[in-house]
Amino acid sequence: MTACVTEDAAKPDARPDPTALTIAADGSYAARLAWHENSGKWFPERWTLAGPEPYAVPLPGHRPEEADTRLLPLADGRVLIRRRAAHRHAIGLLYPTGPGTGELPLGTVEAAELALLPAAPCGSRAYALAPGARSTVLWLVHDGRHSPVPGQARTVPTCVAEIEGHCTGGVWLDRTGRLLALDQELDGRTKTVVVDLERGGEVSPLLQITEESNDRLLLADPDSGLLVLRSDAAGHDRLGWGVLGSALPVRFPECLRLPDAALRPFAVQPGQALAPESSAVAFRIDAVTGTWLGVWRPAERRLRQLPAPRGWLAGTGLWTADGELRLPCVTPSVPCGLARLPASATGARPQAEPPGGPPAETRTGADATAAGDLVPAGIPDRRPARWVRVPSTPLPATAPTQPPPPPPAVASTAFAQAESVTREPYGVLAHPSPYRPVPLQQAPLQQAPPTAREAR
Repeated sequence: MTACVTEDAAKPDARPDPTALTIAADGSYAARLAWHENSGKWFPERWTLAGPEPYAVPLPGHRPEEADTRLLPLADGRVLIRRRAAHRHAIGLLYPTGPGTGELPLGTVEAAELALLPAAPCGSRAYALAPGARSTVLWLVHDGRHSPVPGQARTVPTCVAEIEGHCTGGVWLDRTGRLLALDQELDGRTKTVVVDLERGGEVSPLLQITEESNDRLLLADPDSGLLVLRSDAAGHDRLGWGVLGSALPVRFPECLRLPDAALRPFAVQPGQALAPESSAVAFRIDAVTGTWLGVWRPAERRLRQLPAPRGWLAGTGLWTADGELRLPCVTPSVPCGLARLPASATGARPQAEPPGGPPAETRTGADATAAGDLVPAGIPDRRPARWVRVPSTPLPATAPTQPPPPPPAVASTAFAQAESVTREPYGVLAHPSPYRPVPLQQAPLQQAPPTAREAR
């Protein structure tokens, strides 16, 4: 799942930059609001990522879109759109129809705020959160089924559950789309809870390090059970990790603390069944010197800091099960591209490789060209990154040739949970451990040496 934010972490419900890409649950499609430079207007744009090379298709409507319009790509190639109209939000499905854009209205939701959640792991269902004064309503805005009547929606938005408190975030914990983790704010404290969608929205606790701490879940991988979270139990925000269904406490690695920089996880490597310590996590790193990339694995105990590829839509990307990191990029000459970093450069362990084995061979030849030239000053232990540029099909003449300039980076060590977080399920068997809260009350606040049991 993918997040791109520039606001301070004290605002966990801050909206992502509208130029950021949101990737479908299976990694096949992506969507974003693109800027038409000639007209000075926003319009939806869908990317196809599953083919041999990425390409973009504009989806302009009869009217230009507002900057706060939100998009959610589905696995069938359609794009769910949420438009604001006063205290009402209109939901629809966009799809290309030759030279034009087709749209299927799905209904409206009356609420002051409506935040789209990441698409369910099935890739077709879509949910949204409508926070109120004392509770938050979870809406099913698309059930994934096609209507037998052409041009009509099968269902209208349906209220699934009403949850006490102000809820934000949204992370799926399994491959079936049953367990949804939300950050729940009650009485001034934020804790992560689990909503069971097959039990009428039954809520149970997931993260609680101390009674007074604010504990938020940022990413989760259903294959390995790896959880990446943020907590202020130590008196200030710290990034930590744990294992879903494990009796081991959460750890807070020192390598994930950078002075005057904000680390924001946006993708976790899938396919590492029963090996959470081998799952690679990608971070967006923001500081006054710029924005660059971080890669970390619990077993490695260090943060690899790499220059970002040119034109990276910062905070978006996905992993393959073999450990290749793919980052969407936009430049004046490449309006739709993917930069690829092989497992040998990230330290990720391929899915078929046994624990402790060597990384994949470094890609060489004409395809291995250095496309990343952003090297911020003051990055310790910087290692060269070999980016492989994937060619792209140029956009039609009606589409923009380049996006508007990104917002300036903010130097902050806090985290803001974005409205949409991209995750990339790949159809691997789910983690067999039972789902239950991680016992975080005894979690140490400093990194402890691993034991033989932890290593296993």
